[in-house]
Amino acid sequence: MLDAITALSRGTRLVYTKGLRRYIFLPILVNIFVYAGMLSFVVNRFSGWLDSAMMMVPSWLEWLSWLIWPLFFISLLLVIFFTFTLVTHLIAAPFYGFLAAKVERQATGREPLDDRGLAKTAVDALGRELVKLGYILPRMLILFVISWIPGLNLIAPILWILFSAWIMAITYLDYPMDNNKITFRDMRTRLSQRWWPSLTYGGLIMLVTWIPLANLFLIPGAVAGAVLMWDDHYRGTRDITSHR
Repeated sequence: MLDAITALSRGTRLVYTKGLRRYIFLPILVNIFVYAGMLSFVVNRFSGWLDSAMMMVPSWLEWLSWLIWPLFFISLLLVIFFTFTLVTHLIAAPFYGFLAAKVERQATGREPLDDRGLAKTAVDALGRELVKLGYILPRMLILFVISWIPGLNLIAPILWILFSAWIMAITYLDYPMDNNKITFRDMRTRLSQRWWPSLTYGGLIMLVTWIPLANLFLIPGAVAGAVLMWDDHYRGTRDITSHR
């Protein structure tokens, strides 16, 4: 069985081979613009956000400030990470879906089941991203609230990390599954049935996303790696819902 590190390594090498390189330039360009804009925004405001968070700590918990401060710091970083990820993938989703289809043809020799044209694929990809947002945002809001509740906020970073790994799995493995007419609900079920490869791949991509600058060039490889994971772990999983 293909593991997460091997999938990412093979996927990254694959997208930079002749025949696929031309499909990654636009996604990388999108990442660069979003990364630069959000980095500038966060650098200018991060300190103020952190100070405001610490001011909300009740006086009876001040003796735990040595622990609460780093927990707030980690939680805030994870919120920023989510925001960056959501914005980037909302913009670049049509390119990633197209890249995943090209990788599947080259890596597996099989055509994706999807017979949509390029224009419809791009429009549907944006719609699929909105479906993901409808799934992610309510859960993200619950975790954000937990992060501010004294006592519960001590476990918030752990919950954020697990949630981040799960969402990264959903985000990337959805590209090949969408190309093969797997519904969003069915996709989540397949990932749950194979929860270990799902979380390990999502966790690895989460770590990759945190690598400054290098992440811009590894993300297309993560899309290709997701195609390899789909073919190895999820393609044969039984459908539970009707296809689109």
